[in-house]
Amino acid sequence: MQAAASGLQAEIDRLRHELRSIVAERDTSSRDEEEITISDYLLARLEQLGVTSIFGVPGDFNMPFLDYVEDHPVIQWIGNCNELNAAYAADGYARVKEHSIGVVVTTFGVGELSAINGIAGAFSEMVPVLHVVGVPSTVQLKTRPLLHHTLGDGRFDAYTKAAEQVTTSQAMLMDKNHAAAEIDRILTDCITRARPVYLTLPSNMVSEKISARRLKVPLLRAPPVNQPDVEAFVLDEIVKLVAEADEDVIILVDACVIRHDVQEEVKELLISTRFPVYAAPMGKTAVSEEYDRYGGIYIGSISDPAIKERVETARLILSIGALKSDFNTGMFTYSIPTSRTVELHSDHTLVRYAQFPRIGMKHLLPKLSARLRQYQQGAGELVLRPKLEVPKEHGDAITHAYFWPRVGKFFKRRDVIVAETGTSSFGILDVPLPDQSVFVSQILYGSIGWTVGSTLGAAIAARDKKLGRVILFIGDGSLQLSVQELSTIIHHELKPIIFLINNQGYNIERNLHGMDRRVASRVVASNPDTQQKVQ
Repeated sequence: MQAAASGLQAEIDRLRHELRSIVAERDTSSRDEEEITISDYLLARLEQLGVTSIFGVPGDFNMPFLDYVEDHPVIQWIGNCNELNAAYAADGYARVKEHSIGVVVTTFGVGELSAINGIAGAFSEMVPVLHVVGVPSTVQLKTRPLLHHTLGDGRFDAYTKAAEQVTTSQAMLMDKNHAAAEIDRILTDCITRARPVYLTLPSNMVSEKISARRLKVPLLRAPPVNQPDVEAFVLDEIVKLVAEADEDVIILVDACVIRHDVQEEVKELLISTRFPVYAAPMGKTAVSEEYDRYGGIYIGSISDPAIKERVETARLILSIGALKSDFNTGMFTYSIPTSRTVELHSDHTLVRYAQFPRIGMKHLLPKLSARLRQYQQGAGELVLRPKLEVPKEHGDAITHAYFWPRVGKFFKRRDVIVAETGTSSFGILDVPLPDQSVFVSQILYGSIGWTVGSTLGAAIAARDKKLGRVILFIGDGSLQLSVQELSTIIHHELKPIIFLINNQGYNIERNLHGMDRRVASRVVASNPDTQQKVQ
């Protein structure tokens, strides 16, 4: 009953917003200047969302739309070396440019399938990305001739079916009368659900004229409001548990604090309560790591022993935005009993063993901060995290034990730090990062080579936001998958700092599969004069 009532309220909110859009669309007071092409409508919506760059690769079916992108006064076209890297770049752009989305444009079939791995990564890690696909004309989509870029069997919907697996909403613009509403629908889903969406733009629809009056109504950004009586009950239960815990409470932040835009609400909770706060790996930099009540990274059994003990012995854990994947939990070694845990999520809340659907943290957190302010004076002790000390090394070899603390001394405020899957993403976890820095890593999906394209998108977003340096850490194996995107970075005069870690091959695979196994080896040039087979 609770879920049904909350779902009904969400639908009422959506219909109210749609009604405002329809009223604006039918407003006849300024009819003379309300015609706009579908392409310009889409670009206007993207500009409203703060998009200043679109990534992709030109192809025959998307080039009519790309003319509109190129002529846009605010949004620039970033041509990539391939569609996979373009999807990675859109992902990195969206992660760094909060309150906006990433956009990638590909062509039908051959282009969109090349991009789908990058879109899948964005779906897995909850990153808002719009994938625009230029497709054949509406007539061809209906008659299904033997066109190039098809599978040759008349199945023009095969690629859309593939996209459905890795996007939260899809829209096929077959009728100009519904185009604006469909664009608004999927963009709203993209920003409120923090997931990729998919839009097909037939070549004959690109320049079709439609009403622009819906643009007067901003897209709905906020999630549905919580059902008041259920929300009040949940708040009472949480406050009761805090009191019973004798204020021995810690806060654990994770990925969805960032993905679902509740960093400010969490900051308010920390200021109100002064409860100690720790982060999961995917929640790194969700709160300032210079905050005096921040204790470090909790990653189950492989945590720093002092952090592990403090988190696991707390009488109550307020877990915010948890994403309990294997790597994010130390291979599922979290030792946090359900009986001592409250979990706040984007669309539900867990209070010990009870689940409350559609009680989301965006609206719940400010009210919780107000209710818990009374417990600030008795906030529990914080285990101080170890200082960043660079060990002394003997010999010429640079070890990971030395390297990561050393680069920790190199970081500055407002840096954007991008870490590749493997040794880079794990090596940097325990290094405290300066205030207002942004940590970017793909810990859940873990597609090697993702960081090169992502660094391109992150660097453009960082330039837009006037952030600091963009610093990439990547191994020599991962770099080879997407190294060509360095040419795009150079072309756009971006200047990331790149630490290329020479592992002499696929180091993670060798350690996992066996140092002497041929499938985990390759041939590398160790210096200009010799080649060495690395096992």
